[in-house]
Amino acid sequence: MKLLFIGDVVGKTGRTAVRALLPKLSDRYKADCVVANGENIAGGFGLTEPLVQDLLSYGVHIITTGNHVWDKKDFMTSIGKESRVLRPLNYPPGVPGHGSIVFNAGGRKIAVVNVSGRVFMPQMDCPFRAIDAELERIRKETHIIFVDFHAEATSEKVAFGYYLDGRVSAVIGTHTHVQTADEKILPKGTAYITDAGMTGPSCSVIGIEVQQILQ
Repeated sequence: MKLLFIGDVVGKTGRTAVRALLPKLSDRYKADCVVANGENIAGGFGLTEPLVQDLLSYGVHIITTGNHVWDKKDFMTSIGKESRVLRPLNYPPGVPGHGSIVFNAGGRKIAVVNVSGRVFMPQMDCPFRAIDAELERIRKETHIIFVDFHAEATSEKVAFGYYLDGRVSAVIGTHTHVQTADEKILPKGTAYITDAGMTGPSCSVIGIEVQQILQ
């Protein structure tokens, strides 16, 4: 099975890049499933229902998010209706939406799980405890498990990767919008990278206009 992951899609530039490049990439690599982090698709902050549908129409199967998932307040009522859009698993009980999905891709089931870190991030439930309970449930359906770990601190991400090594297929970090150079297969077989980077304007400060940030 081949899974294609797209790092944080930022604003119109990011959406345009996905629309232009994803069909060729999917065809070239024969991707069975395409996952994209889309928490910044609406002007760099949050999501809207129309833009989510646009991203899905470009060939994305599952959209993961992070701390910006609630930036557009109207989306709070939409996220519970669209199972293909995930929010971090470790939000407290009662929060709208889902933290994982089991998706039929290429005739096989694949699970995608979205988890948030806690270091330098909004307060959440413990990601380590939250993922344990979720894996116990998911493993009854599939052993192909992909995790988007949306976190700030590289040390927390590395620790999370080793914590899940051998228990999931891949742990891919998001959030910082700067790709790291530590992609590897961990000792027990799990694919890992601390951050996948972003899909957005290269002449920017993590997707935002340079002068705006300097000011």
